[in-house]
Amino acid sequence: MAQETADALVALELYLNRELSWIAFNYRVLAEALNEHTPLLEQAKFSAIFCNNLDEFFMVRVASLKSQQDAGITTLSDDGLTPQQQLEAIQARLRPLLDLQQQHYRHSLKRQLREYGVELIDYTRLNKRQRQWVDSTFKTAIFPVLTPLAVDPSHPFPFISNLSLNVAAVVRDPETGQQQFARIKVPQKILPRFLPIPTELSDRSPQAVFTAVPLEQVVAFNLELLFPGMEIEGHYFFRVTRDADLELRDLEADDLMEAIEEGLRKRQRGGEVVRLEVADEMPEEVIQVLMEGMRVVPEDLYRINGPLGLDDLMSLLAIPLPKLKDKPHKGRTVPALARTQKSKLADGSLKPEDFESIFSVIRRGDVLLLHPYDLFSTSVEEFLSQAADDPSVLAIKMTLYRTSKDSPVVAALIRAAENGKQVMALVELKARFDEDNNIQWAKQLESSGVHVVYGVQGLKTHTKIALVIRREKDRLRSYVHIGTGNYNSKTSSLYTDLGLLTARPEFGEDLVELFNYLTGFSKQQSFRKLLVAPVTLRKGMQTLIQREIEHAKNGRGGHVRAKMNALVDPAIIAQLYEASQAGVRIELIIRGMCCLRPGLPGISDNIRVTSVIGRFLEHSRVFWFANGGDSELFMGSADWMARNLDRRVEAVAPTEDPQVKEQLEKVLNLYIADSGAWHMNSEGNFQQQLLEGERKLAQQELMQHWRGGFTAAS
Repeated sequence: MAQETADALVALELYLNRELSWIAFNYRVLAEALNEHTPLLEQAKFSAIFCNNLDEFFMVRVASLKSQQDAGITTLSDDGLTPQQQLEAIQARLRPLLDLQQQHYRHSLKRQLREYGVELIDYTRLNKRQRQWVDSTFKTAIFPVLTPLAVDPSHPFPFISNLSLNVAAVVRDPETGQQQFARIKVPQKILPRFLPIPTELSDRSPQAVFTAVPLEQVVAFNLELLFPGMEIEGHYFFRVTRDADLELRDLEADDLMEAIEEGLRKRQRGGEVVRLEVADEMPEEVIQVLMEGMRVVPEDLYRINGPLGLDDLMSLLAIPLPKLKDKPHKGRTVPALARTQKSKLADGSLKPEDFESIFSVIRRGDVLLLHPYDLFSTSVEEFLSQAADDPSVLAIKMTLYRTSKDSPVVAALIRAAENGKQVMALVELKARFDEDNNIQWAKQLESSGVHVVYGVQGLKTHTKIALVIRREKDRLRSYVHIGTGNYNSKTSSLYTDLGLLTARPEFGEDLVELFNYLTGFSKQQSFRKLLVAPVTLRKGMQTLIQREIEHAKNGRGGHVRAKMNALVDPAIIAQLYEASQAGVRIELIIRGMCCLRPGLPGISDNIRVTSVIGRFLEHSRVFWFANGGDSELFMGSADWMARNLDRRVEAVAPTEDPQVKEQLEKVLNLYIADSGAWHMNSEGNFQQQLLEGERKLAQQELMQHWRGGFTAAS
């Protein structure tokens, strides 16, 4: 279908606003906190995630809209809204959600936690012994690091750093009667936000398990030590969010690193304020001081009836109360890889004569990895670790988008270089909010002899691929890992992701040419098996959808199933509408933004959209096409968004091993049948499916069945 036809088909009323769709996703996250079936400390976690998501949304998406507004840009969004209209709609949607979060915290979470000995206590409710301990701690551990900054004609309004929690103090000079204003930054990087108090000081001891007071209250109720001789007339809390997106030009590698380092310094100093959160009880005259001092417009002001910055609730997961958390989940080692573990050799649980190289296993057949149900450490990390130490391995090439602080993956690359192998790492410096981490890794890798590159000019490299070249007898063989998630040990236990280990020659040949495209001057325009953005992925996906349309028109049925993080691209949406009208059955599992409207009579009757939110962040992408009974299934790193299809380097791979394909089809079936999934209506609203009887949740089913080889029925 021609691009012009696609654009014409998606009329404004058929396309949902992406920003509002994202807010709907974040509401689904908050709903997990509000759900009485969610364990209490997990409720705190989801509330923290909701807040953290919102911070990033303001720092990037809202900041972008405000920049467009300030620049006088009048370009409409795909659903026909101006930047100003979008900002107004965002505010209208968000404010009720913020009220919901605070009501849950104040009236449900705190009360129920107290029943289990966890007390988040306000300073004014401390008993005498607790107050003495808190005040003593303030004097010895907090007071020396505080710097009150006055605001008056001789003291300009101080810079307020991004996401910092602050106390606005109103004081009066008893001699002159003059009222003054000062700001104190709460030292969250020095002490925990919820300052633990010895439980033996609690009135409820020995029932007390954890007692804590908000750090900002400890500061606020000890202001007389910061302003001796002055009368304290009031204290009020506020928090600022700033534009934190980096504006990067299309620069060569050396210039790019320099530009990003300068951009990070600017980010630390902070961009324009895009949100000012204030305690609901803050007087109007104090709000005006803050707004004038930081040039905040009224629509960016958010009054919060409760504590600010609830992302710090995440720290409560450290409380030792297992009954208030999800049951621990420990993934398995893929059965095919059980005898490949060098760690088992080291501890003696595997005899040397029974040990098998991971490469010999991959040669026998493709290995599907489903994280976190399959351990990242005994699969991907083991693959790279053995490659680093194997004398027959000549070269390792891989992409690094986000990785963990103490990364075994990076350690393996460094060890491989020290062992004399050719090692190349493409480190994506533009991975948002991981720029500094990636710069440090790039420098460390380079100093260890790894060839480090930064990708194709003008494109962000988002694909997750690794290539190992091994000499075997008189030939070279390629071993490949293609994944949907980052090479990150930490997130591999928190996100659901897919990976494929294969030695299929055509996959290896494709990756050799893809890495040449990434590192050199190759203008590769076709690949044997992989669909690669921005070269072949868009056309490949549209061809696959069009094939289903032709099958439906010729009476052979048509069926598409796709699981991804976001569906935003107008041309893909237009083609899905066309497919629905041709009779193609379309089942979409979208974690986050979805700008398509399902269930519209005569337009999208055959499209069903669901969203699964659970203890793990859904991150895998799978695309299944019935193909008239000879189904094809793909997996990879790309969503159906213009940025993934046109402005990033992505790789999506077909699954050709029958067993792997069968396993993935069963996984898709579980998600389609998830009885706790959220269902999207034609207005873009989601409602959670509530079925009577036993709830079958995809993530729970996978935790139960995957360990035993996954025997769940198709």
